[in-house]
Amino acid sequence: MPELGQFSVGLCHVQILHTSASLALNESWDPDVRDDMEMMLNKIVPEGLPYRHSCEGPDDMPAHVKACFLGSSLTIPITDGKLSLGTWQGVWLCEHRDHAGSRKLVITLSGCPRD
Repeated sequence: MPELGQFSVGLCHVQILHTSASLALNESWDPDVRDDMEMMLNKIVPEGLPYRHSCEGPDDMPAHVKACFLGSSLTIPITDGKLSLGTWQGVWLCEHRDHAGSRKLVITLSGCPRD
């Protein structure tokens, strides 16, 4: 995001506008971490349970629960025009549906402008 460069310090708030996907801050280098996370979420919240909300398919209600566990927003500090992330941290958009459509995000930047 080139707009980040306008800030000496600030905050970047990211929100996903959906209830069956989520945002997380986690390991960004090793893709096995993402695979392991998905495996664990599927064990904790499996498809096939007698969910009452099932009109959109067997993956829908588990997707809502997983999204609640991980959350719909992140707030990340901005320092010297860059996101202040740890060496291995990255922002994940976690899709919990098997065949989801496009997703929309709202990104809000606030802070002190550079001199």
